[in-house]
Amino acid sequence: MTTELATIIDFIRYGASRFSAAGLTFGHSYDNALDEATHLLLQTLHLPHDLSPAYGQARLTTAEKSAVLALIEKRVKDRLPVAYLTGKAWFAGLEFISDQRALVPRSPIAEMILGGFSPWLDDREVIRALDLCTGSGCIGVAMASHNPDWMVDLADISDDALGLARDNIAYQNVEDRVRAVASDLFAGLAGQRYELIVSNPPYVTEDEFDALPAEYAHEPKLGLTAGSDGLDIALRILLQAPEFLSDDGVLIVEVGESERALVELLPALPFNWVEFAVGQMGVFVIDRSDLVEHRDAILAAQRA
Repeated sequence: MTTELATIIDFIRYGASRFSAAGLTFGHSYDNALDEATHLLLQTLHLPHDLSPAYGQARLTTAEKSAVLALIEKRVKDRLPVAYLTGKAWFAGLEFISDQRALVPRSPIAEMILGGFSPWLDDREVIRALDLCTGSGCIGVAMASHNPDWMVDLADISDDALGLARDNIAYQNVEDRVRAVASDLFAGLAGQRYELIVSNPPYVTEDEFDALPAEYAHEPKLGLTAGSDGLDIALRILLQAPEFLSDDGVLIVEVGESERALVELLPALPFNWVEFAVGQMGVFVIDRSDLVEHRDAILAAQRA
C-alpha cells in the first residue's frame, strides 16, 4: 500500500518499481527506471539533482506524497517522458526547460561539449558557433555556457521549438551571446560564417518511427523523422555547410542509427566517427575542406 511510503528513498524505490513493472521505455535523458524515478521525485520536491544521500530518509508531507504519486501514475498511464512531466531536463551539466514544443534534451554531443570538443578543436579558435536544428536549444546554450567567449546562433524551422529555445537562453542567462533564428537549415542564415557548426538533426527513418515506443509519440515528429533512410536532412547539411563555415571550420553532426547508411552512401568521405564513454554513437566530425573536395559525391548522393 502506498500509505506505507514515507521517505524520499521509499518513493524513489516505489517509482522505479512501478516504472519497471509497467514496461516503460527509457531513453529521454535517462536510460533506466531508477534514474527516472529519482529525477521525477527531486524535481517535484524542488530539490537539487545532486542531493546528498543523507537526505534519503527525509519524510514527505501529505501534499508532497500526493503530487509525487500523481506524476508516477501519469508516467505509467500516459507514457509521457519524465522531462515533460516535471518540465525540466539535464543536459551537459545544465538544467533546461523541457516541454512538448521540442524533443527532450538528449545527445552524446553533451560529452563532447563537456570535453571542450577535444581533440577536434584543440588547435582551432572558435569565435562563432551554430547549433543547427536546435530544438530546445540545449546544445547551443550548453556550448555558450561552457565557452564564455563564444557567440552562438541557434537555428530551427519550428516556431514552437524556437520559443522553447529562447526560454532556455533566458533560463541560462546567455542572452548577450546567444540568439535564436528562424531558419529552414541554412536558409535564414545568409552571409553568416562559423568556425563550428554542430547539429543533431532529425534522422529517424519512417519505418523506425512507426515502430517507436509510445513515449516518442509525445514528441514532435518534425524533430525525429528524415525520410526512408534517415538521411534527408543530414545530406542537405553536408552539401550546404561549406558556405557557412570558415576556411578551417568544422562540422559535427549526429545521425544515430543512420550511420551505416551514410557510410555506404558516401564511402569516400573521410568521416571521423566519435568514440564516447559508452562507445560509438553515430556522431561524425568533418572539416570544411573535405566537404568541398567531395561536393560532387554529396550532391549525387542527395539526388539518388
